[in-house]
Amino acid sequence: MREVLDELLGWWRAGEPVGMATVVRTWRSSPRPAGATMLVGPDGTAVGSVSGGCVEGAVYELAREVVAAGAPVVQRYGVSDDDAFAVGLTCGGIIELLVEPVTPASFPELDRVAAAIRRRDPVAVVSVVEGPAGRLGRRLVVWPDSVDGTLGSPRLDAAATDDARGLLAAGRTDTLHYGPDGERRGEGLTLFVASYAPPARMLVFGAIDFAASVARIGGFLGYHVTVCDARPVFATSKRFPGADDVVVDWPHRYLQGEIDAGRVDERTVVCVLTHDPKFDVPVLRVALAHDFAFIGAMGSRRTHEDRMARLREAGAGEAELARLSSPIGLDLGARTPEETAVSIAAEIIAGRWGGGGARLTTTSGRIHHG
Repeated sequence: MREVLDELLGWWRAGEPVGMATVVRTWRSSPRPAGATMLVGPDGTAVGSVSGGCVEGAVYELAREVVAAGAPVVQRYGVSDDDAFAVGLTCGGIIELLVEPVTPASFPELDRVAAAIRRRDPVAVVSVVEGPAGRLGRRLVVWPDSVDGTLGSPRLDAAATDDARGLLAAGRTDTLHYGPDGERRGEGLTLFVASYAPPARMLVFGAIDFAASVARIGGFLGYHVTVCDARPVFATSKRFPGADDVVVDWPHRYLQGEIDAGRVDERTVVCVLTHDPKFDVPVLRVALAHDFAFIGAMGSRRTHEDRMARLREAGAGEAELARLSSPIGLDLGARTPEETAVSIAAEIIAGRWGGGGARLTTTSGRIHHG
C-alpha cells in the first residue's frame, strides 16, 4: 500500500470508493511480493501493480465489480493454460489477492495509518483473508502501543495483536493462521499482516567516492542511509546528497551508540569502505558482535588478509569472521565507484534472498528464492 498511498488517501478523503487489490500470498516464482497493491479509482484510473502486467486486466475488472457489490473477495491466479486467451501468470507462479472496496466507512483508520507511514512510525494492518462467513476483509490496525478495529472476537484480536507486533518488530509482512476464535493450534482462519515498519538502515563507514555511489544505490533499494566518518572535511552533506544522514564521529563509537539506543536491528546493513585499519578494525569488531543482515568491508586481497589478522588479534572469533563479506561485493568486474556500488548491492540482495550470484542463463529451476 505504501507505493499507492497518495492516490488512495486522496480518493478516501473525497469519500469516493476505491477498489484495492493486495497480494496476500504467493507461491513459487510470483512476480510481485506479498503486500504489492493495485488500485482502481472512481474515475477508472489504475494505480500500482500486483503481477507486473500478467493479470492486471482481470484484476482491474474484478476491482470494479467488488466496488459495485460493496463486498471483498479473495481471488487466486496461477499459471496460464494452453489457451492463449486464458488469464494467468506467465512466470509459473501463483498469487492470491484480497480485492476489497475502500471507503471512509470500510477503512476509517486509513488517515492514521497513512500518517504513521509518512512519519515512519511502525504500524501493521491485519486483514482476514480466509475464515467464517462475514469475517472476510475485517481489519485490525496495530501500533506498538495501541490497537484499532476488530477481527470479530476479543480473543482473536488479542492473539493477532501479539503476533502482528512480533512481525512488525522484525519488519516482516506475512500470514497468520488460527482457529475461528483465535485458537493458536486451530485452523480455518487466515490473517494477512502488512507491516509498515521504518525502512531498514544502511550504515556506510568511510566518506570516500565509493561511499557516495553506495549511498545512492542504498537509497534506491529502500534503505535509510547513513554515511559516517571521523573526518569533518570529508563527511559533509554536499559530498553525499544520496544519504539521509551524514555523521561526523569515529565509526566504532557511532555504531555502538546506535546499538545501545536500539536504532539498528537484524535488517541493518553495514558497509565499511575506509580500508584503513585504524577505522575499520574497531567498527568491524563492534559490528561482528551483533546480528546484522550484512557486514562487508572494502579492500584488496592484501588489505583483507591484514584486516583478518588484526581482527583476530582484537578478539574476533572464527564464527564472527565467517559472517564478514571481505572483500565486499560480487565479482562483476566492477571498476568505477558506480559499478562497485552495483556489485555491493548485488551481494546484499543475494544474501537477503539466498541467491548465488550466477548468471540466470547458466542455472535451472526457480528464479526467485525464499
